[in-house]
Amino acid sequence: MLTLQWPYALLLLPLPWLVWRLWPAAAGEDAALRAPFFESWQALDDRGVGRRRGGGLLSLLVLCLLWLTLLGALARPTWIGEPVSLPASGRDLLVAVDLSGSMQVEDMVVGQHTVSRIDAVKQVVGEFIERRRGDRLGLILFGSNAYVQAPLTFDRNTVQRFLREAQLGFAGRETAIGDAIGLAVKRLRERPADSRVLILLTDGANNAGEVEPLDAARLAADNGVKIHTIGIGSDKMVMPGLFGSSFGSKVVNPSRDLDEDTLREIASSTGGNYFRARDPAELINIYQLLDALEPVEQEAQSYRPQKSLFHLPLAIAFCLSLLLALVRGVRG
Repeated sequence: MLTLQWPYALLLLPLPWLVWRLWPAAAGEDAALRAPFFESWQALDDRGVGRRRGGGLLSLLVLCLLWLTLLGALARPTWIGEPVSLPASGRDLLVAVDLSGSMQVEDMVVGQHTVSRIDAVKQVVGEFIERRRGDRLGLILFGSNAYVQAPLTFDRNTVQRFLREAQLGFAGRETAIGDAIGLAVKRLRERPADSRVLILLTDGANNAGEVEPLDAARLAADNGVKIHTIGIGSDKMVMPGLFGSSFGSKVVNPSRDLDEDTLREIASSTGGNYFRARDPAELINIYQLLDALEPVEQEAQSYRPQKSLFHLPLAIAFCLSLLLALVRGVRG
């Protein structure tokens, strides 16, 4: 359906005629010259009268069309498509991802290659987001501070892109788990009571921020926000020995700083679950389990796509102005 955003612009249609009718004629005295043989000159000039009158009518017609097209562009014509229904069921689901410095540890094995924790998270969580058709998804990134990278939206592609573009250190090198939970509660508390879900993924312990994690968890429970926590990181990693060889190598626990007790308490106090992901395969299984969350009925929504068409009459006006310049050039 074609509609005009500013239809009142068409009220300007008679403006040039009103100016021509109502504007006073310019007063002036032109110098006169007495010329002999004036009648002969006029007779010679009469041969081109018909051509000039035709050119004048053409110029007037082009000017009228030019004014119409300019007004048409000013009225902002817009094409409105058919209504598109959005999913009527799903969850309001926030994903909080740890971007602290420890997420750069390369202890996640994919095939024959070792990758960093954040790279494994980006791959698995990105696939999880793609499967969440019908959910409103949002993304929280946290380190020393927590911030909303993507608010709740049905646009899964945008959430995925923001996750892919996230870089370690964006939010600081430490871990503010409590602030991330508090920010999620602030975003979710106005949503339907049975659809508020936070999935929080971290590889460490809370060592920054203004809010203690358990205090934030109690606030989440009071507001009906269910939190699923995921602790990521391998239990063992071989550190190379002398000159990168096996001589003098040792096995260490790269996840010794992971505060599993706090993550379990956060999950249990809000009705969620705690999961442990030691490798990408376990992380994939965890997100497949999270896929089993029951959808919650929400208010159906729809929208009508719009496409602005003002550039079409504007392009016609430009072509007409070129035609007018050509007509006047030929006359001259």
